[in-house]
Amino acid sequence: MRLLVTRPEPDAERTAAALRGQGHHVDIAALLRIESIADAELGSPPWSALVVTSANALHAIASHPRRAALLALPLFAVGGRTAAAARAAGFLDVTAAGGNVQELAQRLAEHGDRDPLLYLAGQDRSGDLAGDLSAHGRIVHTAVVYRAVKTDTFPPAVAQALAAGRIDGVLHFSRRSAQAYIDCARTAGLLAQALAPTHYCLSDQIAEPLMAAGAKNIRVAARPEETALIALIDAGA
Repeated sequence: MRLLVTRPEPDAERTAAALRGQGHHVDIAALLRIESIADAELGSPPWSALVVTSANALHAIASHPRRAALLALPLFAVGGRTAAAARAAGFLDVTAAGGNVQELAQRLAEHGDRDPLLYLAGQDRSGDLAGDLSAHGRIVHTAVVYRAVKTDTFPPAVAQALAAGRIDGVLHFSRRSAQAYIDCARTAGLLAQALAPTHYCLSDQIAEPLMAAGAKNIRVAARPEETALIALIDAGA
């Protein structure tokens, strides 16, 4: 199959490599660009633990002046891949807590230390982690440390492949990148062609903008994880 990966770099290239290893031809259109927010305001300690829902947060604080203090804290991460990125970044006490924000919130609700949690977050968030945790009596300080900036147009080679009907499937990893895909298609006058391939989505929520735009062939992974999405493709679903 010829597949299109729409997630930001460097994750896009990692996903593409995994797909190529399964024998697929892969194009990349990184429709979101991740920007760190230099010297992001983190608030005042004490904190009981750090919370991250994306490895982008870890990249964003790599040069932060308070990074050394953060490394001393326990860290809770969504999924094994983000947890592995945290260990690679120098965090020693790392817990991988489920594959989505709801599972992470449940695990954090059981965390014994009652000091506030520090959530290193992106500017645009699909879930409400602080709200979920407040129901369990936990206090969360959300520090925005990165933002995702939408791209206005497809790369020329991707636009040409879509126009010619040469893309068999498109992988979507976030609701915002799915919306960016639709916006780029409209800008290029290629909405019908862009909706025609099979759309592989990490969750039902991510699929919603595609459904609203008129996509007919949508597949959703059994779990919100990259491995489950690739398995869906390999199963020929």
